[in-house]
Amino acid sequence: MPPPSLRGRKPLLAAEDWWRKGFFDPEFYSPADPAHLAHAPREARFAARALRLRQGTALLDLCCGPGRHALLFARRGARVTGVDYSIPYLLEGRRRARRAGQTVRFLRGDMRALAFDTEFDAAVNLYTSFGYFSRQADDLRVLRGVRRALKPGGLFLLDFMHRDWLLSHFSTRDWHAQDDGWLLEERELDAAKRMVTTRRIRLFSDGRELRRDFRVRLYGRREISVLLRRAGLRPLRFWGDFRGSPLSKDTNRLIVLSQRP
Repeated sequence: MPPPSLRGRKPLLAAEDWWRKGFFDPEFYSPADPAHLAHAPREARFAARALRLRQGTALLDLCCGPGRHALLFARRGARVTGVDYSIPYLLEGRRRARRAGQTVRFLRGDMRALAFDTEFDAAVNLYTSFGYFSRQADDLRVLRGVRRALKPGGLFLLDFMHRDWLLSHFSTRDWHAQDDGWLLEERELDAAKRMVTTRRIRLFSDGRELRRDFRVRLYGRREISVLLRRAGLRPLRFWGDFRGSPLSKDTNRLIVLSQRP
């Protein structure tokens, strides 16, 4: 049974730049844990097909984390550049690349301030690494930066939590057993701002407790299409999961392929 509810919880009020404040620390949240790594090959295969990756393709992996997809793309012969804000993730990605004998360029950066100009044939942003900012204008800055980074005709695959599915399956609290303790997730939905804030509380078996907030803007097909077009990208196709299912209110992912004209 889960441990009892925590007392004295503070309201879920994520700081302006919550993503700077320790959430993306491997001890708290690791995109290279066994569960994430188990799904990565299927996700990378789907992305490779959608983007028509081939030997020598210059690929930008935006918000690459510790490189669980980047290394798989490199194994397929792509020339991969991974960009992330988390120094621990980048260091782990470089270690993993050395061990795997793969060449990946890992760079630190803010996704709103990409410095690339017509460098890439394709780009990816996977696993809800989008919509982190309180101002939608910053999401638009991200997409405009991706457009600049792509060569004319370049393709961009964007994947995040599907708003329509989340609204119909919204849960305010979940417990998850983990090897080293428990994870509690508490959520608040701001329907007016279309934002959801999640407080993740890790209770370790040694008695330690870590709390971090995660906030993301929610998008449906129409809203993300409008934003992509404003950024100068043309939406081409939509899917609801990495098996290639059609997007619907019953699919929990929104995966969109767009192109720089």
